[in-house]
Amino acid sequence: MMTTDFEALGHDLQLAVGRAIHMRQRWRRHTRFAAISVVAAGASAAVAIASGIGPDLQLDPTKWTILGGGNVDSGRGAYVHATNRQDGSHSTFLVEHDSGLPAYQSFLLHEKTLAAAETTSPMPVRVEKGELCTPSALTRAESIALVTLRSAFAPGTNLDATRSAVDGALASAFAASPCRGLEYAGEQARLVYAGREPQSKLMPGAQG
Repeated sequence: MMTTDFEALGHDLQLAVGRAIHMRQRWRRHTRFAAISVVAAGASAAVAIASGIGPDLQLDPTKWTILGGGNVDSGRGAYVHATNRQDGSHSTFLVEHDSGLPAYQSFLLHEKTLAAAETTSPMPVRVEKGELCTPSALTRAESIALVTLRSAFAPGTNLDATRSAVDGALASAFAASPCRGLEYAGEQARLVYAGREPQSKLMPGAQG
C-alpha cells in the first residue's frame, strides 16, 4: 500500500488538523509504507520525513523521538511510534513487505500490522467501525471507489483531490454495514486511478 522519493513522501504525509488519525499509503519497491499520525492539540501539521525504510524503519533522529515499535509475521509487517521534535505531534510509521501476495492477503497483512500499531499506540487513535472486511466487501468497496472516481475525476488526478469524494461514497454505501478496511479500499482505488499503482493491486473482482 512504492515508487516515490522521500521529498514527495514528506509532502504526501502532511496531515490536516482535526483528524484523529490519518493514513497515507505509497509504494517503494514492492514494500508498503504508511504513516498514522495523531495530531497534538494546537499543532498545525505533522510532516513525516523518513531517512530510509531499510531493516526495517529508520527515522531522522533530528526530527523524531522514537517511542517504541514492534512487528508482526516475523517482521513482514513492522511499525514504529515517534514524536515530532518540532511540534510534539505523534506518528506511527508502518512498513509491510507484501511483494507477491494476493490482493486480499496484502490487505490482511496491512490490517494486522495496523491493529498491532493501534494497540500499542501511546496516544488515542480512531479505529474503523465493524468487523474486518470480507473479500466480497473489499471488492465491492474498491469497485464503488472506482465508479466514484471515473464519474467525477480525470485519470491521474492527485490523490488528495479525490479522497473526500471516495470516502463519502464508501461511507454512504456501507452506512448500514461498515467494515474495517474501507479506508484501505478507497486508498487502493485512488492509487490505481492516479497511476501510482497497477490494477493488480486491487481485488480481482474490482479490476478491469
